Amino acid sequence: MIRYKKEFKHSLVEMHNQGRSYTDLSAEYGPSVDSIRNWVKLYAVHEVDGEKWTQADVNALQKENDKLREELEILKRAAVLLSKYN
Repeated sequence: MIRYKKEFKHSLVEMHNQGRSYTDLSAEYGPSVDSIRNWVKLYAVHEVDGEKWTQADVNALQKENDKLREELEILKRAAVLLSKYN
């Protein structure tokens, strides 16, 4: 499996946004049409309440949120255990 750098992915997304087809980009640069299509979806910019977000930003925020929820649950359990011994 080939790992492509983020800059490379962004450049292909930009070329697609300028009118190049997935097939053209795939033939010229190597990644599959499906990979390029996924990158276009991942890095598409959406504006929400004046802020610009990509799906990659949303995914990172969801991952961070999941981690923080897990940490909060651990702290709640620890507080309950500590309160039993005081």
